[in-house]
Amino acid sequence: MPRTKEQYEAMREATVEKIQSAAITLFAQKGFAATGVQDIADEAGISVGLLYRHYKTKEELFNELVNYAVGGLNALVNLIMSDIQPREIIEQFVNEIYNDMTNSMDFSNMLTLMTQAVYTNTAVTQRVMEADARLLTSIETLIKKGQQLGQFHPGDPAEMATLFLSSIQGLGVMRAALREHFIMPSPEQITKILFQREI
Repeated sequence: MPRTKEQYEAMREATVEKIQSAAITLFAQKGFAATGVQDIADEAGISVGLLYRHYKTKEELFNELVNYAVGGLNALVNLIMSDIQPREIIEQFVNEIYNDMTNSMDFSNMLTLMTQAVYTNTAVTQRVMEADARLLTSIETLIKKGQQLGQFHPGDPAEMATLFLSSIQGLGVMRAALREHFIMPSPEQITKILFQREI
C-alpha cells in the first residue's frame, strides 16, 4: 500500500529533526569549520545524498539553526517586555535554563552555536548580534522595573543585566566543555545576583 502525503511529510520532518540534532551537536563540539557534511550525515544515520535533499549546503543548515535560536531569543524578549512581574519572569527563565542544562546538552549546544555565528561571519551574524543586544536591553529594562518594585538589588541596571546574561552564557560554555562533570548551580544561586532577599 502506497504511503499517504501525511506519512511522507512525517518522514520528511523526522529526517530534518535528525539532521538538525546531529548538526547542533557537531557544530557545538567540533566547530562549524571542522564539521563536514559527511560528519553530519553519519551522526544523523542517513546518507549524504538524503542530507543534500534537505539542505543544499552546510552553511544553509547552520544559518537555519541559528535563525531558529534567534527566534527563541526574540520570544524571550517578548516575555520579558510583558506585564508579568519582573521577579516571576526571571524565575521562569532561570528554571527553564536549569531544567534544560541538567537534562540535556541542547541549550548549551545552542548557546555555543550562536557564539560561533558571531565569529563565522555568515549571513546570520548580524541577526545574532542584534538579538543579543535586544535581549540585554530588555533585561536592563526589566531590572529597572524590578528595582522600582523592590524585587531586585539596587545597582546599575546595565551592569547587572550584563553580569546576569554573562553568567548564563558562561554556564552554557562550561556545560559544553565539562559535559557529565558539570555541576549546575541551583536557580537560587543564579538569581542571587539580582533578587532582594525575601524577609
